[in-house]
Amino acid sequence: MPVGTLANVKTITPSQLRETGAQMILSNTYHLHLQPGEAIVAGGGGLHKFMGWNGPMLTDSGGFQVFSLSEMRKISEEGVTFRSPHDGQIINLTPERSIEIQNTLGADVIMAFDECPPYPASRQEVETATERTYRWLERCIVAHQNSSEQALFGIVQGGVYLDLRSRAAEALAKLDLPGYAIGGVSVGEPPELMAQIVQVTAPLLPPEKPRYLMGVGTYREMAIAIASGIDLFDCVIPTRWARHGTAIVQGDRWNLKNAKFREDFTPLDETCPCYTCQNFSRAYISHLVRSQEILAYTLLSIHNITELIRFTQKIREAILSDRFIAEFGHWLSGGDEGAGEAGEAGEENN
Repeated sequence: MPVGTLANVKTITPSQLRETGAQMILSNTYHLHLQPGEAIVAGGGGLHKFMGWNGPMLTDSGGFQVFSLSEMRKISEEGVTFRSPHDGQIINLTPERSIEIQNTLGADVIMAFDECPPYPASRQEVETATERTYRWLERCIVAHQNSSEQALFGIVQGGVYLDLRSRAAEALAKLDLPGYAIGGVSVGEPPELMAQIVQVTAPLLPPEKPRYLMGVGTYREMAIAIASGIDLFDCVIPTRWARHGTAIVQGDRWNLKNAKFREDFTPLDETCPCYTCQNFSRAYISHLVRSQEILAYTLLSIHNITELIRFTQKIREAILSDRFIAEFGHWLSGGDEGAGEAGEAGEENN
């Protein structure tokens, strides 16, 4: 799911986004509450109509953003109090308020309000956050006013403590929610710990329900997670890297500022069907990047999103024909990471 934090996937239009093969996108409760406000979005016909996207949408609860504020916020059992980074206004965000905002925004999938512990954190801190996340989930379920139209997903927390992850996953599974997410990864922990968390947690969640790994979107991370049973991903990588002049090409990370691209008149990837690869050369995109032209970021975003979606499409096809290990097993082991570096949390900014 490409990340469209503020009701837009940066530098590209919804029409361009559809052409990448994107089926579903993610937006953010916290950011939309601050700007322009959920009432304005509702006045514009809801999130889909407001931004011109007619496909499925998911809104994060805002938990990750609030807890990344560090010293600017105060956590209690009731919720979180923090100052708006826009105007300094005191804002109280509770599970009930997060759900109310998401009900108003109108996304198809909404996320429970959770406490995302940092890495590193002590076991006591993580256990407290994990238990509070479950109690907040119970409150979110009660507060949810539009269950027939919006699917509420719960979030498994537990940090790097695998027994806490297992306990949380088993508790959430008993609630029979429409879907489940694994949160609190890609927050600074080593890649091998992230892999362990997913490999332990995902199989404990109901296999007939969507299982969503939050904030992950590199080849290796996705391949490992899919092997464990994960279905959904989001990440800022394709658009963020694009704005730094970086292309993802068959798992490798290319810096288009490099001199070798100046006179390379071949496409980024001759096998890629995206608008960028079908119409422009590496040399042209390198020129745009060096010139800091906005078109560079658009063309690279189109390609990078298409690249990651094609990767998951190929994995789906390989699974259906029982060729997953044969074709993608190399991503499950060590070696050159390429674009398999640790992801950047997709709940942040795209």
